Amino acid sequence: MHVLLICCHSGQMTDLLYTEKDLVTSLKDYIRAEENKLERVKRWADKLDSLTATATQDPEGFLGHPVNAFKLMKRLNTEWGDLESLVLSDTTDGFISNLTIQRQYFPTEEDQTGAAKALLRLQDTYKLDANTISTGDLPGVKHKSQMTVEDCYELGKIAYSDADYYHTELWMAQALKQLDEGEESTIDKVTVLDYLSYAIYQQGEIERALEYTLRLLKLDPEHQRAKGNVKYFEFQLEKQKKEETARTQEESGKRVTSEKNKKKKQNNSFSLIPERKKYEMLCRGEGLKMTPRRQSRLFCRYYNNNRHPRFVLAPVKQQDEWDRPYIVRYLDIISDAEIEKVKQLAKPRLRRATVHDPQTGKLTTAQYRVSKSAWLTGYEDPVIERINERIEGITGLEVDTAEELQVANYGVGGQYEPHFDFGRMSDVTAGGATVFPDVGAAVWPKKGTAVFWYNLFASGEGDYSTRHAACPVLVGNKWVSNKWIHERGQEWRRPCSLNETE
Repeated sequence: MHVLLICCHSGQMTDLLYTEKDLVTSLKDYIRAEENKLERVKRWADKLDSLTATATQDPEGFLGHPVNAFKLMKRLNTEWGDLESLVLSDTTDGFISNLTIQRQYFPTEEDQTGAAKALLRLQDTYKLDANTISTGDLPGVKHKSQMTVEDCYELGKIAYSDADYYHTELWMAQALKQLDEGEESTIDKVTVLDYLSYAIYQQGEIERALEYTLRLLKLDPEHQRAKGNVKYFEFQLEKQKKEETARTQEESGKRVTSEKNKKKKQNNSFSLIPERKKYEMLCRGEGLKMTPRRQSRLFCRYYNNNRHPRFVLAPVKQQDEWDRPYIVRYLDIISDAEIEKVKQLAKPRLRRATVHDPQTGKLTTAQYRVSKSAWLTGYEDPVIERINERIEGITGLEVDTAEELQVANYGVGGQYEPHFDFGRMSDVTAGGATVFPDVGAAVWPKKGTAVFWYNLFASGEGDYSTRHAACPVLVGNKWVSNKWIHERGQEWRRPCSLNETE
């Protein structure tokens, strides 16, 4: 090194000095970047420390809020990965090693998308606007959580990837609203406006699409796609106006007649509501068909099932829920300690619920049944045996031929759309009712109670009025136990009727 310096002339030496000065400047930039990086990591750690401390005090309550569940998926699937990239320069760091090991257990892209779609499903079923969800202003929430511009943008993009332009518009509009209100974000207005105008155009609202595209061009006058879209939208609007003028002249004489027909159709519309809409209405507590006169015939009573030895001294509280089909609720049927034991036994075995595929004959997962379930047998724990005996005592039916006790957990957005069974443990803060679309009935979950109905007439014929569905859980966690008691084995307990519908 000494020799090299001696051989160089002063000009070269000066260059080396400036090179070194540049290196020092680069080094300081690097140190500042590292300090900034560390500060970002520290802020992230402090935020997460506070969040996880709150969350772990009441995990189920915290995750019962759909925004919290979505953001947890987003953090673990996306943000922790970004953090890993940020600090990956020191691979010997124990944190990185630990993070790399733990990443195998993290949710996938599919899980994050599923959490997003659950939010969209809740939005539709319970008629929630995007701002209500984004501000976390949901009924009965314990842990209010707000969505960032990035969160709203992510939901809009997921909807867009499914060609769901309705939800794309709702969530891009919410992202834009929050940007307009001054929220800082890495997402810029031009990107949001690009998605928003296209989603609106896809829904046929060309005039509004044009308005947003012109706003985009004010922010970025050289946006090539927007320039082309403005010309296209203006051409389409001009074409529409000409067509509408011609149509108005042609149909002016027919309008009076069509208005009369429209009124007639509206009067008969309720009976023609599609099952999906009835389901959603009942989930919101709308469209219930229990008249005050029918309601007055429903009673509460102490019930001992014809002086069953188990209930003579301690009869159970029985409450009529519905008359046709006859649905009853038994109160205080399972204790808190028993509930916790059942959940403890079920949790390690919970798997995504499956349904029978009539085409393949195999069990498969389906979007219309979003829950996890496990099966518990009487011989594995005395608590399960006691619950089975209690069910037999209350119903008066033989459970030896029944299916095992099924435990199901419906988390955020969890649902089971209308179905026949021809088959409750926890309170749910909002949503989660069991509804019967054909008869306009709804039964709401209540901790420690059991709901019972027959889905077969005594003749053995199926009672089609028992078609039912589990509404999506809006806030909270819904844990239920189901017991399907088979027709076989009840010959002496529930004699067959010759009347088809009794």
